[in-house]
Amino acid sequence: MLKVKHLTKSYKEKKVLKNLSFEIKKGHIAIFLGDSGVGKSTLLRILNNLESYEKGFFFLDDKPLNLKKINIDHTIGIVFQHFNLFDHLSTQENITLPLIKSQKKSKKEANKLANTLLKHYNLSKEKNVLANKLSGGQKQRLALARTLALNPKIICLDEPTSALDPKLTSQIAKDIQQVATNNQIVLISTHDTTLVKQLDAHLFLLQEGSIVEKAFTKSYLLNQEKYPLINHFLQSH
Repeated sequence: MLKVKHLTKSYKEKKVLKNLSFEIKKGHIAIFLGDSGVGKSTLLRILNNLESYEKGFFFLDDKPLNLKKINIDHTIGIVFQHFNLFDHLSTQENITLPLIKSQKKSKKEANKLANTLLKHYNLSKEKNVLANKLSGGQKQRLALARTLALNPKIICLDEPTSALDPKLTSQIAKDIQQVATNNQIVLISTHDTTLVKQLDAHLFLLQEGSIVEKAFTKSYLLNQEKYPLINHFLQSH
């Protein structure tokens, strides 16, 4: 289980996250909803040691989680909104390079794992294609595969379907749901109502840096009036 307690983050005089606390069990998905600027992406970046914070406590399986080591032990991984792929490298090399450089795997080991992931995400035919030649959906799947290759316990996805059409969103939703079934924790920042309705997830609505309402997707869909703030947000997007 991941526990985040009393997380506070400011940009100059503006508090982006205010005493934020939540917990998510292994094999579960958390979706953070909210308008731009409420701190959704900032939360994911802090967890990946890409942003500083003023206050906060982090625990994984009831043991303190040191975010300073995240880039070394890859306990947490992130798929960025704009993918951040190595455009000048092939699809396969996008997966093997981090494995060789960060985890010191042999080229043979890295290629074997890459080929398994490329097959799983239906990218085998594109393995020698440069990343910048892929479609939006292919780039998203490659970015997810590259992150999963490092075997993190927690996967963060920042606006994973922002550039995709509804059909591709459905496929990404299936991919995300499958990741959770592997007993990994999935954290998503999004405002995509189509994605929200296709995932079994915990919903957290952020306003002005705080969680103002939470629900489980199925509970919300069965009784939307019970969650007026989440309902208003989703109906207006």
